[in-house]
Amino acid sequence: MTNSIERTVDLRAPIDRVWRALTDHREFGQWFRVAIEQPFVVGQPATGHITHEGYEHVRWNVRIVAMEEPRRFAFTWHPYAIDPTVDYSQEEPTLVEFQLEPVGAGTRLIVTESGFDRIPAHRRDEAIRMNSGGWTAQVENIRAHVDAGVDG
Repeated sequence: MTNSIERTVDLRAPIDRVWRALTDHREFGQWFRVAIEQPFVVGQPATGHITHEGYEHVRWNVRIVAMEEPRRFAFTWHPYAIDPTVDYSQEEPTLVEFQLEPVGAGTRLIVTESGFDRIPAHRRDEAIRMNSGGWTAQVENIRAHVDAGVDG
């Protein structure tokens, strides 16, 4: 069984542009499709509502664990926690890390979600499957967001 998901994408945007897209809560919400209610602060929760069609009922809850400008942004969350009748707070969260590296005039973004081995067995496979597809979509969302207006 896999314990993590990793996606790598090379962006044409410079590292400072990608950093802002990741760490400004309003901008993050635009490409991630979530209405976030407060700025990101290390050690604090960030909450909101998913705005992606079909998931509007889902609360988005993360805890910011790192903002190491301009190289690493990380938070914990409960993966694929979409059932409003379930209290996921007793589960161990996974760790989501965004790592940035300069590549020429652009940026390599590596997104890793780890810790699936701590998710209850009855929902682990679905959480991995759904988040795997989710991260594939999200790296394309951030690419479209930050590369808009970048001369090619």
